[in-house]
Amino acid sequence: MLDTILQASTQSLTMKDFLLCTICSLGCGAMIGWLYMFRNTYRKNFVISLVVLPAIIQVVIMMVNGNLGTGVAVMGAFSLVRFRSVPGSATEITMIFLAMAIGLATGMGYIMFALLFLIVLGSAYVLLQVTPYGQQSVLEKSMKITIPETLDFEGTFDEVLKRYVRKCELLRVRTTNMGSLYELQYHIVLKKAGNEKQMIDELRCRNGNLPIVVGRVSANKEEL
Repeated sequence: MLDTILQASTQSLTMKDFLLCTICSLGCGAMIGWLYMFRNTYRKNFVISLVVLPAIIQVVIMMVNGNLGTGVAVMGAFSLVRFRSVPGSATEITMIFLAMAIGLATGMGYIMFALLFLIVLGSAYVLLQVTPYGQQSVLEKSMKITIPETLDFEGTFDEVLKRYVRKCELLRVRTTNMGSLYELQYHIVLKKAGNEKQMIDELRCRNGNLPIVVGRVSANKEEL
């Protein structure tokens, strides 16, 4: 069932086998594109690239077909592509590797193996997306406090934060408004959800009622 449909010799490649592998590659690419779009922000040109990438890899593998020198040259060409492109998110890199794996399988004629692998991996991906596995805690927040330049922020907010926050880390301090104000950026983990308003009200009493921003932690760490 999982055997290759191609013969060992390069000369035995037929138009029927080529079209069958190509159609399978494009079909798998369309499924990979759907997986990437599932509960994710996407760009049309990247989705189209995911659809055609398995077919491109398949043709390359069919042309190499055991030739060591050609295989090394192709590997070098693919390694250059990575350094000529901008860094992508973890999801984009994962989908690119999945498309390349499917293209390798179909290029060697393992069509049933490629389909089975895509079904299993795609099902696992969808299941992980719809479940809270790996989801960021709602208690983890990013907070910015603006203070006047005359206020010594060392220890000023400790008493308030101890009542509402389980973990607190001052990430950076920067000047704003031509140096007349300071902006303190914290990474905090709340003790209890729904206490943001009370905490902000008490902090406002200590920073002269200047702006305080509490929001989600930045997801920039997702980039590979």
